[in-house]
Amino acid sequence: MDQDERLLHSSSFGAAAVAYAEHRPDYARAAVRWALAPAAGPRVLDLGAGTGKLTATLLALGADTVAVEPDPAMLSELRRSLPEVRALPGSAEAIPLPDGSVDAVLAGNALHWFDMAVAGPEIARVLVPGGILAGLWNVMNDEVDGPGGPGGAGGVDGLDGADGAGEANGAGGSRGPDGAGGAGGPGRAGGAEWVSGLARVGGSAAVGPRDTPAGWRAETADAHLPETGAAACFGSPERAEFPHGQRRTADSLVAALATRAGMLVMPGPERRATLDRIRGYLASRPETARGEFTLPMLTAVLRVRRL
Repeated sequence: MDQDERLLHSSSFGAAAVAYAEHRPDYARAAVRWALAPAAGPRVLDLGAGTGKLTATLLALGADTVAVEPDPAMLSELRRSLPEVRALPGSAEAIPLPDGSVDAVLAGNALHWFDMAVAGPEIARVLVPGGILAGLWNVMNDEVDGPGGPGGAGGVDGLDGADGAGEANGAGGSRGPDGAGGAGGPGRAGGAEWVSGLARVGGSAAVGPRDTPAGWRAETADAHLPETGAAACFGSPERAEFPHGQRRTADSLVAALATRAGMLVMPGPERRATLDRIRGYLASRPETARGEFTLPMLTAVLRVRRL
């Protein structure tokens, strides 16, 4: 994706801010805890905070949180839902905070939109020495061989924010740093075969290159982080994955997919046709045709430390 296309996609969310706030999932609390574990203090910047999905999890975990978001409509939704949060207009490339003012910078489903040539030094500026930068992504789990079994109901870390079995299992409920199993064994959340079919039917606009576990691992292997090396501000990345899930109906899953950037920038007729195909697919699957079901997910994390 070139710079103009990236800007088009990253600026598309404001038109769907209300639907984004209603239908996008939160983040696995175990993943957020892991992201913050090395931080020296409680001051956290949620950068590219959107409507506050990650912000709310940070608050629930007791972090002293400030949110920064460039889109006025998204920022308005964040302020409406979380009026107690200090929420500022700004971007990763121009953060409205003083030097050394936060212990960690987290970005939920946003780090891939940053221009890291500019944002990397800017993030380093607001972090204390040794501070943490972490990107978190919610990905749909299509890996059916995990211990959660088909459908992913077992071991999910809190449906829509409630602590679940994955949370209670701690490190054992995660895929550990750099893809290795966590301390309690592999613990990978069970995926669902129907998720693979959803990706095929919806296409890359609905289920993008970072939206499944294998795709996320490939896309983030050498991307989305400041450069490392002699002149770099950050050390080498660590990775981990944590079970998560969201209760959905076919209609609410379609509504969530409609808030993806690739869908938002589509011409209207193509967008409607794609969403109709997805509806038809979900209606054809016994797992999703009637009532509520669990969308199996992982919250995947990349973490680096400021040097």
